[in-house]
Amino acid sequence: PGFHGGDGPVVAEALGLDPSSVLDLSVSLNPCAPDVRALALGHLDALTRYPDPERATRALAAVIGVDASRVVLTNGGSEAIAMVAAELGPGWIDEPDFSLYRHHLPAVVAGAPRWRSNPRNPTGRLATPDETAAVWDEAFYPLATGRWTRGDPGAVVVGSLTKVFACPGLRLGYVLAPDARLAERIRRRQPRWAVNGIAAALVPELLERADLPAWATAIAALRTQLIDVLHAHGLHARPSDAPFVLVDRAAALRDRLAPLGIVVRDCASFGLAGCVRIAVPGPDGLERLDRALDAVAAEEVSA
Repeated sequence: PGFHGGDGPVVAEALGLDPSSVLDLSVSLNPCAPDVRALALGHLDALTRYPDPERATRALAAVIGVDASRVVLTNGGSEAIAMVAAELGPGWIDEPDFSLYRHHLPAVVAGAPRWRSNPRNPTGRLATPDETAAVWDEAFYPLATGRWTRGDPGAVVVGSLTKVFACPGLRLGYVLAPDARLAERIRRRQPRWAVNGIAAALVPELLERADLPAWATAIAALRTQLIDVLHAHGLHARPSDAPFVLVDRAAALRDRLAPLGIVVRDCASFGLAGCVRIAVPGPDGLERLDRALDAVAAEEVSA
């Protein structure tokens, strides 16, 4: 397993499978997103110019409902995490949580500013209204709630358009700072032209097509169906608010599904050995997973 998930292509190469045939449920993306590939074709001329993120930044700030001076568009959510960690210094993490925080924080110290993914990755549960954090990672928040941000005063938010629009190859993330001064300090840490031209050109068009409330409702319904499919095959997912579920006591599931072209997330990097995280797929993916679990069960019986 890879450290971050999204390792479908590597698994395909190792097993001699066509990468395009792999259903990669180790990475959690919006199953209802518009076809970004088709939209990107209309912006290929951006390849001939240096990128300018200003228009995209203003468009994102407008949909969130904040001043553009507080928003920093980034080369993926991972860059947002790295820059905020460098700016704020040591932090505190309640494990299990996303492993990149620990990777980028200068130190993890009890009593330091708290980092918290919301919904928590990998358990999938939203924070309660009374929970507080210095940094909220809201990569999955729009898909869980139908809203762009929780909007806690004074907190820094890191987000991922990659997740919302299912475009990990474009690398689109952002920082929402509580004030323009902190946003500017974070912006100064960013390399020039960090966000590529096609990504920057696409953002306004993607945002015009966003329907967060409808997507969150659809994902919740698909998640219920996923949990039902897993339960029918003797697998029990924890309750989740996210576009993924965590399944305990499923250590062999990744190895069983991989030869069938389905990849799930090994959770050892979260400190959860024997658990897997499974992204909520679209209807076709759900049917394919159901068939694959039938095949796995048949194999076990014949063995």
